[in-house]
Amino acid sequence: MDSDRQRRTIVVSTKYMIGVDIGTTSTKSVLFETSGVLKASHGIEYPLYSPKPAIAEQDPDEIFQAVVATIRQVVANSGVDSSDILCVSFSSAMHSVIAVDAQGTPLTKCITWADNRSAGWTERIKQEMNGHHIYLRTGTPIHPMSPLSKLTWLRHEQQELFDKTSKFISIKEYVFYRLFNQYVVDYSIASATGMFHLEKLAWDEEALRIAGVTADRLSQPVPTTHYLTGMEPHWAQQMNLPASIPFVVGASDGVLSNLGVNAIDPGTVAVTIGTSGAIRTVTDRPVVDPKGRIFCYALTENYWVIGGPVNNGGMIFRWVRDQLCASEMETALRLGKDPYEILTEIASRVKPGSDGLIFHPYLTGERAPLWDANARGSFFGLGLHHKKEHMIRAVLEGVIFNLYSVFMALQELIGMPNKIQATGGFARSELWRQMMADIFDQEVHVPESVESSCLGAAILGLYGIGEIDSLHVVSGMVGATHHHVPNKDNVVIYQELSRIYVRLSRLLKEEYGEIAAFQKKWL
Repeated sequence: MDSDRQRRTIVVSTKYMIGVDIGTTSTKSVLFETSGVLKASHGIEYPLYSPKPAIAEQDPDEIFQAVVATIRQVVANSGVDSSDILCVSFSSAMHSVIAVDAQGTPLTKCITWADNRSAGWTERIKQEMNGHHIYLRTGTPIHPMSPLSKLTWLRHEQQELFDKTSKFISIKEYVFYRLFNQYVVDYSIASATGMFHLEKLAWDEEALRIAGVTADRLSQPVPTTHYLTGMEPHWAQQMNLPASIPFVVGASDGVLSNLGVNAIDPGTVAVTIGTSGAIRTVTDRPVVDPKGRIFCYALTENYWVIGGPVNNGGMIFRWVRDQLCASEMETALRLGKDPYEILTEIASRVKPGSDGLIFHPYLTGERAPLWDANARGSFFGLGLHHKKEHMIRAVLEGVIFNLYSVFMALQELIGMPNKIQATGGFARSELWRQMMADIFDQEVHVPESVESSCLGAAILGLYGIGEIDSLHVVSGMVGATHHHVPNKDNVVIYQELSRIYVRLSRLLKEEYGEIAAFQKKWL
């Protein structure tokens, strides 16, 4: 055979990337092909320590070990050659604080976003320390979740601990310090501290003065695409990875979820309802709210995510199930059905608007749009004609109404969005999905991607190491599973009720404070 015409077989090795999501209740690592196909995943849960109602902490070493173990396991489960893994990139929950000494040893547990011990100092920052102007520069609402509030509280109420702390870092910074012996914080996590100037991409001097720290007691801010190589050999061996593999610092879980569900174009909004919830959209510059209702966090220097987190999402449905629906749970057990399926069937028999019953879902205080840790839940409009099924439906509607109130704030700032990408556990319920379309008066799409933060981290990692030149490759990786259009008759009902819902939450601000004080005194 003529050698010029010989056919040659070229074997092209598939390449991979790992996305790691350090969450509040678990860490998950997912190995993807560079096409976005999920190859393997592994997650490890860990406890939240809450010996008193205001305390919400975690053990940083438990989380670090979970990171190492999930990466090791996902590499093993996938069966791929570790030399074909291009990078490991990170997503992380926001607002955590760990005090460490000069050797990097934790002096505290990881104080999470849910910790409320700094509530008193939060109010003082708001009222006495120029809090609103700090928010306008940093994009993080003044709230007990923020590290600004936590450090101010530590400074004044645990001075001995505060004084002997070498650095105050987040959980992701702790992981990277253990792996690389360097303190770096990505712009995204930094922008969620309440101490980071969004325009300057540097620590805010006034916020640092209030917190009582200098920049050298915080990590070095770096872009979310920054990566480190030369991992400590012991940990590389533990994860069965080469020490030279790039570890991309990545971003926060919320902004990476937007990327992972293909919600990075102007006018596209991502709505997530899991245990809690959030609504977010992307802009090309930092945007803050004169009324202080939303956050603004960095994804990259050219992508900024604005929106609001809500405390009360699917946990409220669980509360209804556990506290009001014992007989329905027995029925579900007898029929072999999911209790939530039974409850949504019951709620679907009630007309939209629950015959004039409104529920405010503030059972754990509220972040956006109220930013009020004292907010409390309530039913409004109860009459003799209301039954249990009305209450169930009103609860589901109340969760969506609350997210819609954040949506309205976004609309004021950037105009009417044109597409909603909805994710989270709630998306399993057809009733709840349609309810969102009707209350928002928007088409609702449910992306196929289920590991959005991990996928977002992996794509950002590829971008950071130069394997792709645009984040928009995600559009070819994310399909759709459901699509809902608004029912115009329902829209009319919900628009009338939403005005009452929002007005009530504003009118009750003083009463929220009084009833919260009563509960703290007597419970």
